[in-house]
Amino acid sequence: MNLALWAAKTGLDAQNTRLAVIANNLANTNTTGYKAGRVAFQDLLYQNIRQVGAQSTQNTQYSTGLTLGTGVRIVATEKDYTQGSVQQTNGALDLSVSGRGFLQITLPDGTIAYTRDGSFSLDNQGNVVTASGYPLQPAINIPVGSQSVTVGSDGVVTVTSATNPKGTQVGQVQLADFINEQGLQPTGNNLLLESAASGSPQVGTAGTNGLGTISQGTLETSNVNSVTELVSMIEAQRAYEMNSKAISTVDQMLQFLTTNIQ
Repeated sequence: MNLALWAAKTGLDAQNTRLAVIANNLANTNTTGYKAGRVAFQDLLYQNIRQVGAQSTQNTQYSTGLTLGTGVRIVATEKDYTQGSVQQTNGALDLSVSGRGFLQITLPDGTIAYTRDGSFSLDNQGNVVTASGYPLQPAINIPVGSQSVTVGSDGVVTVTSATNPKGTQVGQVQLADFINEQGLQPTGNNLLLESAASGSPQVGTAGTNGLGTISQGTLETSNVNSVTELVSMIEAQRAYEMNSKAISTVDQMLQFLTTNIQ
């Protein structure tokens, strides 16, 4: 295959993947706790026509080589874990994390998942759960008859009732941090899973050992910047068009050869 055609074809594939990531970011502009994704490009292998530093004569050598690239590929889709803005909701079970750390969720199979989406509610047993019904870890149960729920910046949950207006501590929300956040595996439902690349979770009390603090009555919004994503979309479109033009140009050159060279 003509080398230019192949390189341009890989460019089309790469820009198509980039556009898919951008589209997903824009689709999740209003998703609570969503972290924008970005793609990482890497050039492919080179055809080494002449080795750099090779002898040009007995006493001299080439200062440059002659190599031809074979295109580009997407090597990773990375998450941007910068802090999103905080939206005031005044919901007693709406929690946001300011700083590092993830809330812990127990999945039906017992696996612990991690999230920045702190929009919780109660199930029919009074357990604090996500919108999908997955319980918070460590589990917290709000007793029947509770009049108010207070969550401190350190995650301590206190409830008051008519018989106990001073309040009773019923649990504590803990945060988990990872040495490599980029290594977490997104699974949907605003959840992330530990992987070999992320390292083991370091669980602790909010506000200690570099962990962020917890704010009640607020939610962290998506950190997607719509303007930036739209600019990136235009860049991807133009790059796609240029690679398409390269394919068209090579095709015209090959047609010229087959038509005019006898």
